[in-house]
Amino acid sequence: MTQAQNEKEPFNQETTQTSAEAAETGCCGGKDCACEEHAEKEGCCCGAQAEEAEAPTVENLQTALKLAEAKVLEHYDLYVRAMAELENTRRRCAEDVQKARKFGIEKFAENLLPVVDSLEKAIEVTKDDADNPMREGMLATYRQMLHALDVSGMKPIDPKGEQFNPHQHQAIAMVPAPEGVEGGHVVEVFQRGWLIADRVLRPAMVSVAQKL
Repeated sequence: MTQAQNEKEPFNQETTQTSAEAAETGCCGGKDCACEEHAEKEGCCCGAQAEEAEAPTVENLQTALKLAEAKVLEHYDLYVRAMAELENTRRRCAEDVQKARKFGIEKFAENLLPVVDSLEKAIEVTKDDADNPMREGMLATYRQMLHALDVSGMKPIDPKGEQFNPHQHQAIAMVPAPEGVEGGHVVEVFQRGWLIADRVLRPAMVSVAQKL
């Protein structure tokens, strides 16, 4: 046996002895060994720190719960607001559709009123000529036009003898109150007014009796 082999022999014996002890105790014997026996022998606290890091505390759980509840309330508030805005939009759209149905012909009806006025004047002028075929034709046309306006939601305003209403009547003259007419009432109607779906399309032009 050479001198080099004699020098290695104590090292090999020590290594063999350490390995045998590790086999008997179930420990690897290294300085980085993480087994329970090694940790207990060396007083290692790494395992306890890992368990504390992995297991959240009650305070942390309560804090996380409060944050989650606040987030839920925030989302619920946004949901309620969105639903309210959606309902308001739906209601406005329904109102717009209803108004369009009622007042869609407002401009056309307003342009048609002068034609009605002309027919009424022509019929008034020819009232003494009852047998005139042209007058009969105008009367028939006038009745058809009034029926068309009526089914379209239009009503005439003829307030003779009624209380003056500034929302539906336009006073163009103040006259002394004739017998049997109280002050503030309509004496004469110069031009009939018209309503379309309870909205004033054109006010009636009237004269009003003066109040005493």
